Amino acid sequence: MVSSSGVGILWAACLVVWMLVGAAARAQEPEEIDLFAKQRILPAIGPGLRAVRQGADGRLYVLASPSPGLVVVDTKGKQLLSISEDPTATGNAAASHSLISFGDDCDVDAEGKIYVADRGANLIRVFSSNGNPLRSFPVKDPISVAVLPEEEVAVATLREPHLVIVYDKNGKEVREFGDPEPIAERADLNRFLNIGRLGTDRQGHLYYAFEYLPEPTVREYDRLGYAGQDIQYTALDAMPTAVGVRKEIERQEQKAKEPSFRRVLTALGVDQPTGEIWMALNNNLLHFDKAGNWRVTYKIYTPEGARLEANTILVQKGQLIIGSDPLGLYLFERPDKEKTK
Repeated sequence: MVSSSGVGILWAACLVVWMLVGAAARAQEPEEIDLFAKQRILPAIGPGLRAVRQGADGRLYVLASPSPGLVVVDTKGKQLLSISEDPTATGNAAASHSLISFGDDCDVDAEGKIYVADRGANLIRVFSSNGNPLRSFPVKDPISVAVLPEEEVAVATLREPHLVIVYDKNGKEVREFGDPEPIAERADLNRFLNIGRLGTDRQGHLYYAFEYLPEPTVREYDRLGYAGQDIQYTALDAMPTAVGVRKEIERQEQKAKEPSFRRVLTALGVDQPTGEIWMALNNNLLHFDKAGNWRVTYKIYTPEGARLEANTILVQKGQLIIGSDPLGLYLFERPDKEKTK
C-alpha cells in the first residue's frame, strides 16, 4: 500500500503534467453535445430506481427499491409481472409476490430466469420467468449481479476482499478475482472507494465500473477473471472532480468514521453486440468505442430540459433507455447511429 504522503507527491506530479498538456489536449478532445430524451416511459417507475435490463425476448426488467420492486413489461410496455418488496393490492391482473427485502441490482439470463441482488436479505435470489422463486444463496452485502455463460453468476459486494465473486448454478462459489486499487491506506476506506457495478456483453466479457475512483474507470475481464483493458476518462474537464475526490480521501484518512463519498461514475451501459461502453457521470454521458477510445460526451436532459442524472443505462440497437432516481426512465435515440429512412 502506498503511503498517503507518497500518494500526495505522486498525485501532485501527475497534476503538473496534466496542467502542462491541458491546452493541447483540449484542442483534441471530442465534442460535447446536448441530448434530449424523446419521452418518459413506464411513468409509474421513479423514486428508488436501481436498474433496467432486457431479456432475449425483448422484455424489460426494471428494479426500483423499495417499491414497486421488480417489474417486467413486454415490448409494448404492458406489465406482465411484478416481484414486490411492499405488499400490493389484491386483484392485480399481473402476478405479484412479496419476496424481496431490498433489491440493489438485477439481471436476466437467456431462458428468462431473473437474478436479484437482495442486499436487504444478504441473498442472491433466482426467480423463474413467471416470477416463481427457484432458489437463493447467501452473499453478504451484494450490490450488483451479472449473468455469465453456463449458468454462472458474477456478484459485486460492499466489503469482500476481491471485487468479483462467481457462483455456479447451485450457488457454490467457484472463483473470485479483482484486486482493489490502492487508493487509501485505511483498509475500509480503500475498499469503499473500490465499490462498483457489473455489466456484460455477448462475448462473455465482464465489466466492472468503479463508482468512486477519482478517475472514472471501467475494467474489462474475461469470464475466468483475467483482466483486459481499463477504460478511463482522464480528459481535462475531469481534473477538478479528481482533485476534489483525492482531497476528500486525504481528509477522511484522518478520521475514524464510516467512509462517505459521492459517486463519480454513476451508471454503466454496455452495447451487447460490440462491447462499446457508455459511462455516466451524473448528466454527462460518455461514449467509448471497443478499443476504449473516448468518442463523444453528451449532456443529457429530459424532454422538458431538466438535467437527467443517470444511475442506470440500457443500450439497445437504435436507442438508449436511461434512468434516474427519482425522475424515472427516459427513451433516447442513439446519437451514434445513423437514422434509417
